[in-house]
Amino acid sequence: MKIEPYRAVLRLPGVRSLLLVAMLARLPVVASGITLTLHVVLDLDRGYGAAGLVGAAFTVGAAIGAPLLGRLVDRRGLRLMLVITTVTEAVYWAVAPALPYQVLLPTTLVAGLLAIPVFSVVRQSIAALVPEHQRRPAYSLDSMSVELSYMVGPAVAVLLITTVSARAAMIAVGVSTVASGIALFLLNPPTRSAVEQEEAAAVPVRRREWLRPRLVAMFVVAAATTLVLGATDVSVVAVLRDAGQVEWTGVVLSLWGSYSLVGGFVYGGVTRVLQPAMLMGLMSLLTIPVGLAGDWWWLCLVLIPAGLLCAPTLAATADEVSRLAPAAARGEAMGLYGSALTIGLAVSAPLAGTVIDALGPAWGFAATGLIGTTIALVVLPIQRRQRRRQPELGDADLARTVGAT
Repeated sequence: MKIEPYRAVLRLPGVRSLLLVAMLARLPVVASGITLTLHVVLDLDRGYGAAGLVGAAFTVGAAIGAPLLGRLVDRRGLRLMLVITTVTEAVYWAVAPALPYQVLLPTTLVAGLLAIPVFSVVRQSIAALVPEHQRRPAYSLDSMSVELSYMVGPAVAVLLITTVSARAAMIAVGVSTVASGIALFLLNPPTRSAVEQEEAAAVPVRRREWLRPRLVAMFVVAAATTLVLGATDVSVVAVLRDAGQVEWTGVVLSLWGSYSLVGGFVYGGVTRVLQPAMLMGLMSLLTIPVGLAGDWWWLCLVLIPAGLLCAPTLAATADEVSRLAPAAARGEAMGLYGSALTIGLAVSAPLAGTVIDALGPAWGFAATGLIGTTIALVVLPIQRRQRRRQPELGDADLARTVGAT
């Protein structure tokens, strides 16, 4: 494993500032879920079911909106999309703390639909700023940044809620979100390289030309990845509660996140890697026996193998999508990728919870790990067949098309 690939990526113009802004912009995004949940429970005096509906409304809106906003970026540019979404975020977070539940629920759906797609924008910009042969360490850095955001953002939100109030946390999330939109607007990272811009203008690309089985398979792999990750989160809590060790939840989840950081760092520096579906399948397979651990310290140990593969799997899928999608449609493709991640995460908690209620905490790991493993076994041969039959529609294909015209 070498550190030079990271140095080379960070020396590229615009990459360092993009990753820094991305890290800060993601904090309010990942903190918004727990903030909305506790606002509904504490301030509106509703149950966790009602709070879950608000979270589901935002998730559904975001899953629908991400590819639409990505298409807007492809056609009209990044800044117009940022103006629309940042203004929407400002209005939503300004009025949300005062809304009754019956109004908050549909309003949150609209807010999710027009939420700033920070994750998709950053991944699209990385593909524009970084040459294809250097994208693996770039997306590894991005995945590690995401991991850090999830470790810090919700914890800060809970601290603010418990020390001040949920409404104060909502205001803080809103101010931070708007500031993130403004920062991205001012930074205005490119969504295509100069060469890609010329190619996109010369050769219009229709959706059926790039939304091929290999790319769809990547979306399925991405959804399966977050399904397993989200279910692991819920199952850890269930196992520790069953063991009477709930107070160790933060330690276990923090260590799990640190394993992912280490894995992401190693992945970006190696020269030969596994296919994304293979990485996801191994992560899922190694998740199956985690529930056999009965104590928090055993749980910390058995999570190491699967944890090391979390960030690499996310980095690999993002990298693969950037290669399979043409520059002219990369915003929409990254939006669909973000929707796949969102859908997997949204399904994970209720699925794992149902299995845990019916069979016990250990089965939360086993069932979702088995689902991920099965998906990998189905996707891998499909990808191999498609790779033999038809090359990817990426930069090289567009260049050949331009040359032919």
